[in-house]
Formats: sequence, structure tokens, C-alpha cells
Amino acid sequence: MNSFDLGVSLAFWLTILSTLLCVVYGIINWNRGDEESNEILLKKWAEEEKEINEELL
Repeated sequence: MNSFDLGVSLAFWLTILSTLLCVVYGIINWNRGDEESNEILLKKWAEEEKEINEELL
């Protein structure tokens, strides 16, 4: 086994490992932060709805 074989083998395994780490990270952080943004949008919508109703009355 020469150094070229070792380099190719190392690159192959590091690619597989990095792919697995990215998949695990994606699964763990799938919907992180969406709940907060939905709550903010809902509050903003409610405020705009209230202002529109006040203008109509």
C-alpha cells in the first residue's frame, strides 16, 4: 500500500463521515426557531387585524 492509496482511502472515509455528521446535524436542528417566528407573525397579524377593524368602525 503506497501513500496514494492511503490518501484516497482517507478522503473516501472522511467524505462518508462528514456526510453522516451533516445528516445527524440536520435531523437534530430540523425545525429549530420556527416556533418563535410563527408566534411573532401571529402577533403582528393580530395587531394589523385590530387596526383594520378600528378603521372600519
